[in-house]
Amino acid sequence: MRIKMIQVLWGCFLLWNVYISSAHTIYPGIKARATQRALDYGVQAGMEVIEQMAKERNIPDLKGSESLEFLKIDYVNYNFSNIKINALSLPNTSLAFVPGVGVKALSNHGTANISTDWDVRSPLFQDTGGAHLFLSGVYFSGILALAQNDFGHPTLTLQDCHAQVSHAHVSFTGELSVLYNSFVEPIEKPILKNLNEMLCPIIKGEVEALNANLSMLEVLTKIDNYTVLDYSLISSPEITENYIDLNLKGVFYPVDNPTDPPFPPVPFELPARSDSMLYIGISEYFFNSASFAHFTAGAFNVSLSTKEISSHLLRNSQGVGNMLSRIADIYILSQPFTFRIMAIEPPVVNLLPGNFTLDIPASIMILTESENSTAETIVSMDFVASTSVGLVILGQRLVCSLSLNRFRLSLPESKRSNIEVLRFENILSSILHFGVLPLANAKLQQGFPLPNPHKISFVNSDIEVLEHFLLVSTDLKYETSLKQPSSFYGWEGLNLINEHWRGKSVP
Repeated sequence: MRIKMIQVLWGCFLLWNVYISSAHTIYPGIKARATQRALDYGVQAGMEVIEQMAKERNIPDLKGSESLEFLKIDYVNYNFSNIKINALSLPNTSLAFVPGVGVKALSNHGTANISTDWDVRSPLFQDTGGAHLFLSGVYFSGILALAQNDFGHPTLTLQDCHAQVSHAHVSFTGELSVLYNSFVEPIEKPILKNLNEMLCPIIKGEVEALNANLSMLEVLTKIDNYTVLDYSLISSPEITENYIDLNLKGVFYPVDNPTDPPFPPVPFELPARSDSMLYIGISEYFFNSASFAHFTAGAFNVSLSTKEISSHLLRNSQGVGNMLSRIADIYILSQPFTFRIMAIEPPVVNLLPGNFTLDIPASIMILTESENSTAETIVSMDFVASTSVGLVILGQRLVCSLSLNRFRLSLPESKRSNIEVLRFENILSSILHFGVLPLANAKLQQGFPLPNPHKISFVNSDIEVLEHFLLVSTDLKYETSLKQPSSFYGWEGLNLINEHWRGKSVP
């Protein structure tokens, strides 16, 4: 009996641990996957960037002292300053994923042309001038380890750095260049030694500078006056031999209430594909959190006057006249009236293969202004509008548009008699189809910013609606002239500093 009781207790303990573990599991609202094709393109596009960066970098002076025994000179102190890289070629460069760690970079047979100023001092003479330095057999290997910090930023560290230059040839310029070039070989060896000792510290410094910039990324984007979008990492990158996955929080918050929605994200898996450079999975949770945040912030309350409705009825004067006359016929109105539409619950997004729908539970009131300037409710009713969502990628944003499929209308409440639901249903259909949806689509034109690196645009993009998530498949193109904020993911708008919001106004 005692043994059975112990087994039962152990079983309860294990079940409790499983429950606690699952309760604390955080799933992403967005997944971004970069494939080997993205790394290969990164090598191709990155060479231009690396060469430009090398030309702009300040390289530390090379200093040393050598004896010239064949000239019976005890020492010659030399200093190469104002070192500038004029050309850099890394023809054999590759990038590859290191599972669970990061990305390995390998480059060999590189060359570089460098110009520099110099001065030499010895017991017999001293002089200054210019020189050209040609480096060949440039080799580098190292691993960029990828992780996540406490604030949801990606982090980079350089591991296993090996860098060296096999050959260095110095050519002096100036009036005494022939003399100096005649005994340059003894100087080339110490220059090469000092240079090889400097390479990994220089590269490590560049990675640390990049990591410092990553730590300053703004992981929140202000979408409009109502909501912000959180793009922070929820876990360290998942790295396999073939791809790297970034799990992003992908949740919307009301601007003045940064709390998670009352429903959890649901796990989803990206399909095993490698034809595109980048895959972005956007879950139902992402869209429903946007709906909940906008609903909480009061963004779904719309009031339309008869004039505003008329302007959105596609300039169809006959349609406007028919609709308004039918309303007047029902209510026998002579004064202007206002339609007030309010969401009574957050709209619900459903993603099924090939089908993206948005169901909007709302209420509508028709009000007219009486002689004493008070609003009088003529009729009110609840309805559920079902819409289809069209998708397109414009620039770096996912743009949605709504079209009305159908709606269900409840019995109206009215102070007036002879309310005919069917007739009012047709009127409401016109209001929604030609009045409300054009206004909503105009708002949606600003789109949702997609996670993308700085100065990288999407090309050959495709969008699929799958089970409970949206899949964006795209290739990448580096454009130096692309105008976008200087941030790794294009995040902008808000900073989260010491857990306080700092906002920007929306134009």
